[in-house]
Amino acid sequence: MIFAAGLGTRLRPITDTIPKALVPVGGKPMLERVICRLRDAGISEFVVNACHFKEKIIDFLADTDLGAKVSVSIEDGAVPLETGGGIKHAEPLLKSCCCEAPGRFLVHNVDILSNLDPGWFIRQDEALCAQSPTLATLLLTETAADRYLLFDEDMCLKGWTNVRTGEVKSPFPGFDPSGYRRFSFCGIHVISEEVFPLMKDWPEHFSIIDFYLKSAASHRICGVVADNLRLIDIGSPEKLAQANAQTGDFI
Repeated sequence: MIFAAGLGTRLRPITDTIPKALVPVGGKPMLERVICRLRDAGISEFVVNACHFKEKIIDFLADTDLGAKVSVSIEDGAVPLETGGGIKHAEPLLKSCCCEAPGRFLVHNVDILSNLDPGWFIRQDEALCAQSPTLATLLLTETAADRYLLFDEDMCLKGWTNVRTGEVKSPFPGFDPSGYRRFSFCGIHVISEEVFPLMKDWPEHFSIIDFYLKSAASHRICGVVADNLRLIDIGSPEKLAQANAQTGDFI
């Protein structure tokens, strides 16, 4: 699944007329870059969610041969359903896909440009699942940030913190963030279909991170760090300029 429903407010005025997913990077729309990268890694079916300027995303996918089957999960509200809500809404389409691993699907933010080998990441998820059932496997980085996910020594999710404000979230009573490893989430993860019954009572709009933090109390959610990962989150004009200058280094 490719998250492509965002409003792209930080990329205005470019996104006043087109969705963020179709903003070109090195002459090619972000959405096309991500799909082609994953297609070349062996993934043949995709679900793309669309909200902001959704008609333009639908038209682009209809008019562009991407060498893969692409379905669109249409979000009809004025604002996107957020990351968790977007996955929940796309359940029928995701379940109909021929996932690379039965019952699991990969999720990728449309505005992430990286040198990640998707096949390597999928194999890491498979290895973790072979040890013990895993609800999700998250790609992580040690890049400095204000907000971090917190993991134990076995790389299982235990909490979240904002080091600037001191805020801490965890499903575990008496949680002390100082005893855990801090990582930033990269917006790329592999998820089990087991999330769908767990999401049943969640609202229409919710964050997948909030869902993971609650679910960590009863389910194994793991993190993986890729060696020598280079990544750009294209969330601002400055990052877009950097991505355009370095496109050849990533994809």
